Amino acid sequence: MSESRAISSHTEMDAEKFKEPFSTYHMLGGDDTHSYAQNSEYQKQLVVSAEELICKLIDKHLDIEKPSFDPNKTFRIADFGCSIGPNTFFAIENIIKGVENKYKSNIKNPRIPEYHVFFNDHIDNDFNTLFRNIPTSRKYFLAGVPGSFHGRLFPNTTLHFAHCSTALHWLSRIPKEVTEVNSTAFNKGRIHYGGAAKEVKDAYSTQYRKDMDSFLTARAQELVRGGLMVLVILGFPDGVPPSESSIGIGFNILGSCLEDMARMGKITEEQVDSFNLPFYYPSPSELKALIEENGSFTLERIESLISPMKIEKPNLNIIIKVCVSHLRAVIGGVIEEHFGNEIVEELFQLHMKKLDENPMMFDEKYRKEANYFLFLKQKSHL
Repeated sequence: MSESRAISSHTEMDAEKFKEPFSTYHMLGGDDTHSYAQNSEYQKQLVVSAEELICKLIDKHLDIEKPSFDPNKTFRIADFGCSIGPNTFFAIENIIKGVENKYKSNIKNPRIPEYHVFFNDHIDNDFNTLFRNIPTSRKYFLAGVPGSFHGRLFPNTTLHFAHCSTALHWLSRIPKEVTEVNSTAFNKGRIHYGGAAKEVKDAYSTQYRKDMDSFLTARAQELVRGGLMVLVILGFPDGVPPSESSIGIGFNILGSCLEDMARMGKITEEQVDSFNLPFYYPSPSELKALIEENGSFTLERIESLISPMKIEKPNLNIIIKVCVSHLRAVIGGVIEEHFGNEIVEELFQLHMKKLDENPMMFDEKYRKEANYFLFLKQKSHL
């Protein structure tokens, strides 16, 4: 092979490495009424509730005697799926607090490293709002890293600590089988796998396995030996189908709203049948099996966090508004991309009306989802 062809081939391989073959889902940006920044209290409370566990497990598992964790070297942290704040800043503060406590506990050498924090999300994320709200009292240098966390984002052995909270239930893409009319997994009349045919659920599950394996493999390569990772993942206990939960009920009602709008001629039936939400909610046994099959990490701890969602009947009207606003902040962009922005306001107004008429999803017996806290350590032999 000539030198010029060799250079061309190498360039093509490099270009292939950095391709983005994933869908670019993102939260609603800005800081207005419908933004994620104004509608993410649920996620914030999960970050707050994880603080004690993070500090305790960092103290136990951060091996500051290893050369990779020399306090004279920069300690690098990445938050994957950071969105636009402010929750990502609370998460970083929790991690740095735990790391500092660990270094200070070293009687022989109680020095504290400098910190470099990377905020990651999809390329369409509103990084401008994120950077405008960076805490002025921060203890770290920072950078934004656009791209899907389902692939590589950093060079080998760059990071010491990885964090991802309430983002890993998002798939990298909708399984193609559920949108193909001639497929046995065609999800006609539904927008999610909850309550759908087994083939639909299997297609979602298969996609999730692929996505989690890609995520874990990428992070294992990016972390230093013995690097740590915290994941907070929304899922369901073993044996609990989403269709019997408030999440499943809410999605079914949202789907019925889209069908109503199709009957009114606002959108087409084909648009509704080809729309599916890119969420999969794993069980703890699934998560354990996926981590074990991947083989890159040891799972040091898994447990469910207390749900921040507490329903009080006297405040039901407020709760409905909060839930609809939250859902709009999370999937408003997905709705707009598929159906156009003309229907967004009417859709969520109709959704709110239907929830008010049928508030069963807010009954405590349907609050079956769980938020799983996982603490992982990169295997040192990698």
